[in-house]
Amino acid sequence: MGFDAQQQRKILGAFATGVTVASTRIGDETWGMTANGITSLSLDPPLVLLAVQKDAASHGKFREGGCFALNILTAQQQELSDRFAFKGPKDFSGLDYTTAETGAPVLADSLGWVDCRVTEVLDGGDHDIFIGEILAGETGSGEPLLYFNGKYARLIP
Repeated sequence: MGFDAQQQRKILGAFATGVTVASTRIGDETWGMTANGITSLSLDPPLVLLAVQKDAASHGKFREGGCFALNILTAQQQELSDRFAFKGPKDFSGLDYTTAETGAPVLADSLGWVDCRVTEVLDGGDHDIFIGEILAGETGSGEPLLYFNGKYARLIP
C-alpha cells in the first residue's frame, strides 16, 4: 500500500510556494493554467520544469503547443490565479499580455516570466513533467503571491 495521498497533500502543503500562470499557444488559441508545480532545473542549459496533471484539460494543450511561458504572479494578481485555477475561461481574452519567442502569452505586470520551448516530457505518476528550455525572460517588481496550507498568503514586510 502506498503513502496516503491526503497525508502527502497535508505535509507538502506546509511548503510555501509561489504562484504562476503557465501559458501556451496552439495556432491562434491561447491557454493557461495556474501552477505551482514548477522549478528551476538547470542553469546550463537554462531549463525549468512544469508538472501538469495527466487527466487535466491543460495536459493536451501543453503537449500540443510544444511551448510554455511561466508568469510569476504578484500579490495583486490573485484574480488571475483564480481565473486559471477554477472552471471558466482558460484563454487570455480581455487580458493585457504580450509574447516573446514562442508565442505563449506573457502577462503584463508579472513578477517575472520565462518563455520556454518544450524539450522533453517525462512520466511523473499522475502528472507529466514538461522540461522547458528558457528562450527569453524578464523580471518585474512587486510582492509575490504565495500559496501555503491550501490558501493564498503574503510576505510580511
